[in-house]
Order: sequence, then C-alpha cells, then structure tokens
Amino acid sequence: MTVMTERRAQMPVAEFEQLAHLVGKESESVRLEFIDGRIGAKGMPDGDHNEIVRWVARRCMQHRPDVWRYSGDQGLKVERYRGGRARPDGTLAPDGLFAGQGEWADPQGVLMTVEVTSYDADTHRRDREDKPAGYAAAGIPVYLLVDREHGTVTVCSAPDRDKGEYTVTQTVRFGASLVLPEPVGAVLETAELKRFG
Repeated sequence: MTVMTERRAQMPVAEFEQLAHLVGKESESVRLEFIDGRIGAKGMPDGDHNEIVRWVARRCMQHRPDVWRYSGDQGLKVERYRGGRARPDGTLAPDGLFAGQGEWADPQGVLMTVEVTSYDADTHRRDREDKPAGYAAAGIPVYLLVDREHGTVTVCSAPDRDKGEYTVTQTVRFGASLVLPEPVGAVLETAELKRFG
C-alpha cells in the first residue's frame, strides 16, 4: 500500500510576507512569490515582456474603460491552500479595487490575470502549471498566458475553485484572433505579438 504524504510549505506565509517585503525594499532585480508552498524568485522583466503586458492592457482597457491594469508590483493572495502569494505580470481589475489593501491584496473582484513567459528554467512550472492553479483556486475568472517560447496565447476561464483548475482553455498562435470571455469580453488580434516573440 502506498501512502501519499502532503508536501509541507517551506515556511509559514507570515514569514514569507516579511521576507518578500525585505527583499522588495533591498532589490530592484528580483521579486518573491509563494506558490504552492514554495518560494520563487521572479526576475525583473525585459522590455519585450513589458511591452506585451502593456499591449494586452491597452486592448482590454479600450473595450472596458471602467477597468485598470495593475503592474506586477501588486501582489495577490492566491490559493486558499497554503496561503499562496503571487505577483501577476498584469492584473485587470476595476479602478480602485486594491485601495487600502497593502502589498498582498484579496483577489475578489479581479477580472483577469496576465502572465508572459520568461526565458528562465522556472517558467514552465510557474506560468503554465502553478500560477493558473492558484488563480483558479482564488476564483479569478480569466487567466491569460502569452507564451513567447511557443508563440502562442492561451486564455483560461470558468475556474473550478475546489479543483484549482480552469475548465475552459483556448490556445492560438501569434497572429490569430482570441476572444477573452466575460467579464473581460474583448477580442485580441494577436498579430502584433509576433514583434515581441
């Protein structure tokens, strides 16, 4: 008989928050996240990475002028299990949603999180596996992944909070149209992303 043991978190979430705050004050080159009980270092993005996030935000804000794109500096409390903390590359939310919430905000009311793959060893696990699971468990309606390595854009929606997964996923190659479901409700014409991939 095989006995499955639950993997323990590397540290309590309160200790992680203190560590992340100290690192954030001292370093301009790295930000910390706490996903699935593991500490992860997120390097500062390159120019193309930032341009992709800006491009997605502009398209969404043209369709929904009542929302705002928050930068990757705004942390979110994700994963009801193990008290995860993530810093999405971009967060689409109603203007003023995070007022008074501090470094790690409640994701209630967030419409969409955006991640853009980086060129590091952790990007597969972080952006394609761990973060979507955390965002789904937090009930964030839409997750958008711009995958520079594969030249694709993936939109995930209809989160199953209990399973920590999105139940609807669509992937297109750079150049194709992609519909972002409600509550975002925008269409992305992704041809311009070829400049950055």
